[in-house]
This record gives sequence, structure tokens and C-alpha cells, in this order.
Amino acid sequence: MTSTITRHYVDIDTDSGRRRVHYRKCGNGGPTLLMIHQSPRSSAEYEPLMREWSRQFTCIAPDTPGFGQSDRLAKPGPDIDDYADALVEFVDAMGIAGTLAYGFHSGGIILVTALRRHPDRFRALAIGGYAIWTPEEVALFGQNYLPHFLPSAYGEHLTWLWNRMLEQTWFFPWFDTRPQTRMSVAHDDPVRVHGGVIDMLDAGNAYRDGYGAVINAPRDIPAADAVVPPCLITAYNGDPLQAHIDRLGALPANWEARKVVTPADHQVASEEFLLSQGGITAAEFPEVDDAGFVAVKTDAFDGLIHWSGKTGSGRLTIHAPARSAAQVDTSASLAIDLPGHGLSHGWIGDAPTDWASWQEVIDVAATRLGATSLAFEPLPVGEDDRLYPNLSPDRHGAYLTRAWNIVRAERFFAPWYVASSDTAIPFEVDAVTPEALASAHLARLRGVSARACHQARQAADIL
Repeated sequence: MTSTITRHYVDIDTDSGRRRVHYRKCGNGGPTLLMIHQSPRSSAEYEPLMREWSRQFTCIAPDTPGFGQSDRLAKPGPDIDDYADALVEFVDAMGIAGTLAYGFHSGGIILVTALRRHPDRFRALAIGGYAIWTPEEVALFGQNYLPHFLPSAYGEHLTWLWNRMLEQTWFFPWFDTRPQTRMSVAHDDPVRVHGGVIDMLDAGNAYRDGYGAVINAPRDIPAADAVVPPCLITAYNGDPLQAHIDRLGALPANWEARKVVTPADHQVASEEFLLSQGGITAAEFPEVDDAGFVAVKTDAFDGLIHWSGKTGSGRLTIHAPARSAAQVDTSASLAIDLPGHGLSHGWIGDAPTDWASWQEVIDVAATRLGATSLAFEPLPVGEDDRLYPNLSPDRHGAYLTRAWNIVRAERFFAPWYVASSDTAIPFEVDAVTPEALASAHLARLRGVSARACHQARQAADIL
């Protein structure tokens, strides 16, 4: 078995057209385990658990529609049945009908709905917390839980986002700040909050579709006499859904629901249950031919490099520091995300400032992709220590608005940190729409190795 997580895309042909799904995979040879994340997160939240469970399973964790790097559903206002059917389409496309499956909170609701509608696609489910809302709770959530999340010209949306993601562990629901709604699992860890922030920035306003479908879903637990695959539901102390165990009512004979003490207890119970159920094995899965991830290993880098574009073009475009392949025209070219940028992994230790280390990674990726020539976006004008200030997550989320101010200013001035008539540059109106700024902002946040990249290129005279 292996603890290496790989990342992939698969295209699914549906009645509404082709839909792309991004997924993570870890493990080889054990029974397949489909892992469905909660909303509004992505499969990234399962990486630690995938490494642990890959000793026993072949873990496959897709981004659900509209989250992470997966396309949203084409249908306006999709409901929970649409998300369940979309999951089954993924199961069929991957060739894993009869798989074991695990889901936490909203991921569990999607899975139970999919099992109820397509019981033949699953061997067994393990669920972490299952919500049974009262009509009053549903009404409360419908009014407040899913505000529109749209980029604003000056980044005001980022202040709301930071505090919403931070305080969701302080109160449940997050907007109901009363003493009786306080949670016992509160934290103020900027790194943990940042993970949720990035997932929300990836999803944008599409988060309302997936999250709304889950919140408004009828809680159709199969009837006590239903013939369905087995399921274990557990919830630990501190989980706001633990109290909902008492709301589940009569369950099918091969279903069980129980309360446990810790998150570790929940994971152990889920793993043991799934291992006892058998399952199917699969080794080969479909791939797309215009995007993906290649594994690259050098002395300074060991991870995945994200790529996209036209295979067979022979040309590989290298984006500028603090940008990404998503901002490169790939209609006649390939592009990669450099280490510490976009969707690629970061460096081992500090990012190198010698270009040889960067070039070595580029050369390996180029060889894997069949590229024979390189093109470089120009370096931005300015001093590297001022062009790329520290954007590490901080306790108050100020780094988010700092990054937004940078990408806005760099549309108007070069260098961006000097606003004057002498540094003013031409710009297109389309480049300063909130949507365009949002794309550049996300690339800037992910470009954690931007300063080192600039320094390395400058030293090598690649301007």
C-alpha cells in the first residue's frame, strides 16, 4: 500500500452535456472506498484520513459538483436527488459499482440519498453525523445560512468570508450568536480557517447550490423494512449532529447509529465497520487528455505538478510569479503551475532562489508532457521584496484583503506598490471586474513561492 495521494480528472457525459470531476486517489489494491466531503469544502479535507486509510483501502475522494475543481451541475437550482445522481454517474464512470463509501455530515446526506435511489451501486456506508432538522431549523437555515457570495470591487466579501469560516466552530449555526448555540470545539487557528477559505473561493456563489441542496433535503432514511446495503452512523462529543442520533427513528435491520466520544473513535468505528463488509477492487481509472497532474521528484521537489492545455503542441508556457496556469492562454500551448503556485505542490523546505532547481522541475514536467520548447511570461516590474509581501494566513484574515489590494493595484500601476502618473499603465476594463480580480486573487494566495521564483529568474536573467 502507499500513502501517496494522486489527483485526476474524469469527464462524464450526461444528458446536460459533459461534466468534469476532479478527484484524489490514495492506495492500491484494497477495496475501493468512495469518500464524500462535507459542504462547502473539497476532497482536500480528507487528505490526512486518506493517507491513514490507504493501508486498507483504495481511497477515491471526488470534489462534489461546484466545489474544489469539479464543474457545477448544469441544472438551475439542483436538489439533493441531482447531487446523488451525479455521484452515481461518477461511480459508473470510474467503474466502481458496489463500492464501500464514507461521508461526513453533508457528504453523508448525499451518500444516503444515493444509496436510497441506487442501492446496487454501494456495498456499505459509514457516515459521520446525520442531520435530521426540525421544520423550525430548516426555516432558520433557509433565511440566513446561505447568503450570496459574490466578489466585490474592493474585497469587502473577504472580511465576511474570513469571519464566517472562523466562527462556524464557535457557534452552530454560525450566524446564531447566542450563549445556547456556543460549541465546545471552537478554535482560532489561521491555517485551519485558510483551508476552508480557499475552498469557498474555489466554489464562489456555486456553494449555495450544493450546500442548499443538502440543507433543504428531505431526511429520507430508508424504512425499517427496506432491503438496502448496511450503514453505520456515528457522531462524537462536540459534533452538533450528535444529538440528531436520537432523531433518526427506526432504522433498517442492518443499520446502526451510535454516539462515540472522540473524532478518533468515530474514525476507528467507521474503518472497522467498512473492513467487515468486503467490497470490490479496481486499479485502472479513466483520465482526460487536456489537464492533470504529473509526479515530479528532484532533490528539492517531490510532489505533483498541475498541467493543462493542448497536448501535442510541443510548447510549454511558464507563468509569471504569483500567477498560475489558469491565467495562461492554452489554446495552442501547454501550461503548468510552478511549485508553490496554483494547484501544484510546494517545495521541500524553503523555495530555492537558484534557477537550476526550478528548471529541473520544469524539464521533468516538460518531458512527461512531450513539450519541446519553453515560453516565459515576463517578470513584473519592481523589487521582489516589495512585489511579494508576506501573505501567510493571520488571525484576523487581513492577508485576504492585502492580496486583493495588490491584484487590484497591479492592474493600474507598474510596479503596483507605487501609484503615480509615472507608473500608470494601460488596462482593459474587463481586467478589473470583480470576477477577473477574484481569479487573480486566488492565484496570488496560492503563489506562496512567488518571491523565490522571481529572485531565481532574475538571477538567471530570465526576464
